[in-house]
Amino acid sequence: MTLRVAVVGGGPAGIYAADILTKSDVDVAVDIIERLPAPFGLVRYGVAPDHPRIKEIIKALDRVLDKPEIRFLGNVTFGVDVKLEELQEFYDAVIFSTGAKSDRDLGIPGEEHSIGAADFVSWYDAHPDDAPTWDFEGATSVAVLGVGNVALDVARVLAKTADEMLVTDIPAQVYEGLKTKQITDVHVFARRGPAYAKFSPLELRELNHSPNVEVIVHPEGFDVDEHGMEHIGKHKSQKMVLDTLANWVGRDPVGKPHRIHLHFCESPAEIVAVDGKVTTFKTERTHSPNADGNVEGTGEITDWEVQQVYRAIGYKSDPLPGLPWDERKAVIPNDGGKVLDLDGNHIPGLYTTGWIKRGPVGLIGHTKSDAAETVGHLLENTTQTAPQRSDEAVDAFFAERGANVFTHEHWLKLNEHEVALGEAQERLRVKVPTREGMLDAGQG
Repeated sequence: MTLRVAVVGGGPAGIYAADILTKSDVDVAVDIIERLPAPFGLVRYGVAPDHPRIKEIIKALDRVLDKPEIRFLGNVTFGVDVKLEELQEFYDAVIFSTGAKSDRDLGIPGEEHSIGAADFVSWYDAHPDDAPTWDFEGATSVAVLGVGNVALDVARVLAKTADEMLVTDIPAQVYEGLKTKQITDVHVFARRGPAYAKFSPLELRELNHSPNVEVIVHPEGFDVDEHGMEHIGKHKSQKMVLDTLANWVGRDPVGKPHRIHLHFCESPAEIVAVDGKVTTFKTERTHSPNADGNVEGTGEITDWEVQQVYRAIGYKSDPLPGLPWDERKAVIPNDGGKVLDLDGNHIPGLYTTGWIKRGPVGLIGHTKSDAAETVGHLLENTTQTAPQRSDEAVDAFFAERGANVFTHEHWLKLNEHEVALGEAQERLRVKVPTREGMLDAGQG
């Protein structure tokens, strides 16, 4: 008998889980349910458009979606088009892999005047549920908080010219929005020292490739004590990051029109706004008192005249209707991917993987191993016991519900359409930025 599994969330985590299920010894049928018409999650809507090499993973993910045991059911929203108990009628198990799209909070005075990096990323990646315009508010100097790759992406897009970005897949609405920028200086702030920066080496080096942007690493706070040296001794990639940063400290400016400033040992303290407009960002100098890498404030406050503050301090997941939720960790409570109730007991047939399982940490390699763990528990604990429900029964349910399901075949047509738009402009692709446009291109 066929084990029927629904995967809610069509990003890499959900697709990897589906792939692993099909490679098992069990006869399975997997439906991937995704609220957007397009699959691939943050690979499509979280990677900066000027990093097309990272999006090469889409080709591998698409091959998984082409498997006969897997169906992609896009443009279907869990909790709106289908409820948990309804999924349980059609499937023997459900895996939740909806990822993380919201921004973590800073917890400082004036935070309500800051901008979440996830919102900005969604805008320049042409997410169909976001507004088509972005207000840079005439800012000439902005702050970006964070020392991960998202912070680098945000800083780079803020600093680059619109014409530099035009070779990417951005649609006209994003290009026109970027043309309104008046930003000359982007200040990136890190609470800890350079030995603990979480940039990947390649991403950091690419920050210095623009002909219009120069990178300035400020010597204040650029200290590496014995604890920092011990830390980088255990992490090869962080030593490469530190070497790159060290080569940039104290360089003579070359006079490029835009600048990205990297500041270390500066902790966010307050955002000051007048009549709702940011005027000042305050930081407190920090130091590391011991070997754990944590920092303490020194009481030394610096005022930075900026007009916008972008926080890129990490994503967090949102709760799903009908499922238990760990508010503190912002994840579905689970044991190795087995969803747990409030008493810590496994809820039969419910599983989770990806960032909504473990939090927004780790790269693609972690996502694969994470999915393997979850699928292993699913195969150990789930058997085909419910009445056999066919693909036709699922399709009939969604038709009756009025859901306009976007299949993998529809996605392939949308993909061809975007590639054709790109070829006409000598680009790899141009994204369709609206849900209506995506549906028309795939289903028309």
